[in-house]
Amino acid sequence: MRTTKAAGARRLGLIPPYLFAEIDRKVQEKKRSGIDVISLGIGDPDLPTPKRIVSVLQEAAADADNHRYPSYFGLAELRGAIANWYRDRFDVRLDPQTEVLPTLGSKDGISHVPLALVDPGDIVLAPDPGYTVYVTGALMAGAEPYTMPLKPENDWLPDLDAIPDEVAQRARLMWLNYPNNPTAAVADRKFLTRAVDFCRERGIVLCHDAPYSEIAFDGYRPLSLFEIPGAKEIGLEFHSLSKTFNMTGWRLGWVCGRADLVALIGQLKTNIDSGIFQAVQWAGIEALNGGEEETRAACEVYARRHRLVADTLNSLGWKITPPRATFYVWAPVPDGYDSIGFASHVLDEVGVNITPGVGFGAHGEGYFRLSVTAPDARLAEAMKRMEKLRH
Repeated sequence: MRTTKAAGARRLGLIPPYLFAEIDRKVQEKKRSGIDVISLGIGDPDLPTPKRIVSVLQEAAADADNHRYPSYFGLAELRGAIANWYRDRFDVRLDPQTEVLPTLGSKDGISHVPLALVDPGDIVLAPDPGYTVYVTGALMAGAEPYTMPLKPENDWLPDLDAIPDEVAQRARLMWLNYPNNPTAAVADRKFLTRAVDFCRERGIVLCHDAPYSEIAFDGYRPLSLFEIPGAKEIGLEFHSLSKTFNMTGWRLGWVCGRADLVALIGQLKTNIDSGIFQAVQWAGIEALNGGEEETRAACEVYARRHRLVADTLNSLGWKITPPRATFYVWAPVPDGYDSIGFASHVLDEVGVNITPGVGFGAHGEGYFRLSVTAPDARLAEAMKRMEKLRH
């Protein structure tokens, strides 16, 4: 009798189940048992996509010209709108023909970059705690992830001087993400300049993941990597309409920067996908051609929610300062718990779902992440439930 060969590729054995998929499984189990779970675990805006964008999608979806295969490289009008947005927002010039590539959300671009730019045995430098795709994308490409610890004593910025010389010499990519997920930290011009210099000196491609650049408060305006002199010579930046315009489900983002690197990612993607539904692209153009007031209004909502969470947690003994950007709260777990244990305790005791910090990497242990992307009434109810934890 013939034996059956293993069904899965060996590379998948290196990759743990996706964090949010596992969290969703646990939450669904609770719901099936009749528990009213309030989920504060995932950063998915609850505010609706602006009506003007939805209207353009509806009109474009009815146009038969948009029903066929789209361009692999996105509409010229979309690439132009992205370049114009960078010019107006950051005073950064991009060539829409060679330095901009639309993607199926920024996760699409992030996960594919190592496949396009990294060879097996190369090192990818990734922040820890950090978005898990930085590490899993490297593993899928046969690369070796090297984690850069983010610590509170360094304001959640990686210590570039702590990277061993032998590691830096083998590194092909470095990932940065500011404003940061999960810590909500921000990076100033001095740090970004240091990172650009570090990568230029060592021939490392600096990849900056910036989907939260517009979710900021009290007049703070996060930087683009390309505002740093020389950054475009060694770097790529990844962006998305998901957070800025409440379009997570629309799957529309981009990678931009050094032309030859963008071309290599495009070469890879032409062999993997067939582009973005053209009606969604037209809606994205509409989004980028306006909306500053809409985004500021959304930020006012998030800022109000941040104050509610900070006031509640501080009344329970935490010392939370509302962040300058993102819709996340990053806080230490109480004494006597690890991060998974505390998240499980909160879910079991009061039906509120939060994310254990260890899910973002080993250096996230001892912390939890909470998202304020829940409707006001649900967030208020979640905070009332959290208050019961002290009894």
